[in-house]
Amino acid sequence: MSFTIIGSSYTNDVYTYSFEGDSLALISSVEVGFHPSWIAFHPEDRSLIFAGLEQDEGKIVAIKYDAELKGTVVAESSSGGKDPCSVVVVNDELLIANYSSGSISTLPVSQNAPYILADTPISTITLSGSGPNQERQLSPHTHQVIYIDEYNEILVPDLGGDRVYRLKKDAKGTWSIAGHIDHEAGSGPRHVAVHDGYLYTLLELKSSIAKHSFPRSPTSDVKFIAKTPTMYNPPPLPNDMLAAEILIPKPNATFTTPYVYVSNRNHPSPEGDSVAIFSIEKPDAPELIAEVRTGLRHLRGMEFGGPDDMYLCAGGLYAGGVRIFERTEGGRNLKLVAQNSSIKSPTGFLWV
Repeated sequence: MSFTIIGSSYTNDVYTYSFEGDSLALISSVEVGFHPSWIAFHPEDRSLIFAGLEQDEGKIVAIKYDAELKGTVVAESSSGGKDPCSVVVVNDELLIANYSSGSISTLPVSQNAPYILADTPISTITLSGSGPNQERQLSPHTHQVIYIDEYNEILVPDLGGDRVYRLKKDAKGTWSIAGHIDHEAGSGPRHVAVHDGYLYTLLELKSSIAKHSFPRSPTSDVKFIAKTPTMYNPPPLPNDMLAAEILIPKPNATFTTPYVYVSNRNHPSPEGDSVAIFSIEKPDAPELIAEVRTGLRHLRGMEFGGPDDMYLCAGGLYAGGVRIFERTEGGRNLKLVAQNSSIKSPTGFLWV
């Protein structure tokens, strides 16, 4: 069976790969502009994706794919801030995290032409606050916008302000801050995942996972459960290691037990960066059960796909290209099945 994967990058291109058996081939690319580091499907049309161009004058581009998987830029607009690093489409709105501006912007979009319905965002929330890390936390840095369907809300980790914000629609139908969850000073929340009433926050600057209760009401009290390192034998802080991604695939017929998967960047091991796998069956801290070396350098982005999310696609920004791993032992481990080391500066992936 052949699979198609679209990949974002720290180049000027968005790439299309074909994965089959032990082969991973680059089949096309589309030039879109500087550093299209994050991409997202339109929920009603997977041939239409939106990319954030991570640059001072942040841009959003829409890319439409034809039946031969050739992409064409069909629209563009301002992101409403600097360095848009994460985007997500909810119905006909594109939510944007502008990292350097510390803001969240909203653009109206459509699955039909002209695809982006405004030259600039129709609303922008600019955060305030800072943290103790003088190199990374002088101001807010929104690092992700993620839609939590069962809560009908957007979560926004702020790496600069050590908070995760909860956004809901207000009476006027505008996304607004409805609550927030504070994290340890200097920890740097980067990405989050929600499962079974708990929030799991990846703390980039501490290479840790924080677990909190996650009540449905944003104004309800939140309980801190535990914090655990993202690797075995973590080096003393400060160090150059930076946790990057956190994923919890939904349980299914093949993989009935949920696990947390985390990418660790800049590991000094000659075997490259690692994907750490955690059990979350116990009610307290996630339990690290495996750390899989990937052969990648600066493992920034990864994404599950294929039948029952059997495969994990991961990329090394600095070296190693893109690699596909298969979940084994019910999800408790990974094995390498395909790779392409020639792919430059990958940052994220979408399984078509």
